[in-house]
Amino acid sequence: MRRALSLCLVAAGLVLAGCGDDSSSETTTTSAETDTVRIYLLRDGKVWPVSREIEKTGVFQLDEQLKLGPTDEERKLGFTSEVTGDSDPSRAALAQMVYTSTQFDPTKPVEIDGKTYTRADFEDQTPGILVESPLPFADVSSPIRATGTANTFEATFNYELTDTDGKIVDENFVTATSGTGTRGTFDFTTKKFTVPFSGVGSLVVFERSAEDGSRTKLVEIPLRMSQ
Repeated sequence: MRRALSLCLVAAGLVLAGCGDDSSSETTTTSAETDTVRIYLLRDGKVWPVSREIEKTGVFQLDEQLKLGPTDEERKLGFTSEVTGDSDPSRAALAQMVYTSTQFDPTKPVEIDGKTYTRADFEDQTPGILVESPLPFADVSSPIRATGTANTFEATFNYELTDTDGKIVDENFVTATSGTGTRGTFDFTTKKFTVPFSGVGSLVVFERSAEDGSRTKLVEIPLRMSQ
């Protein structure tokens, strides 16, 4: 059975929608320009966004990108995908599809096989700290702005920024708009920094355990930094 939802990207306005067998499935090749979009893979069993560039030629199938799964570089970081195109997707695969299709409007409901879902339906598939930007291996410069959502104790978590030599160049705590069982948003900017040479640094986010101060919900995001 064909899945009811086909994740499509319409070049005009970058609008994601459910696509059926109507005339909207037609494609027109107009240019070789590209758009940068996100797909949501799995990392430690939770959804996590990565970047994809696709040609601006009309309607693009984002579910095909999901089925292709992670790149070799992403696999080394532990990324996986459960989207296979089967008519009975797993809960993790549903979370990937819903997050991918709502990347431009996180509150938008999505219909898959006659059922309606929102991101809130997949809290169990969402990491405690979800960084939506910057994405893994993004080219960044100083300072770095980071945005996303979090569900942490008293809405707080910590971050560290390491340069291309592994040295910590900034660290601080962040307070999201809500927490302790309710997911909130966050938006912070690191302090300005310099790097010793062009290469890969990291943004590390984590929550401090109230019990012993250990790091929990930790995720490291590799970033390409330039002098």
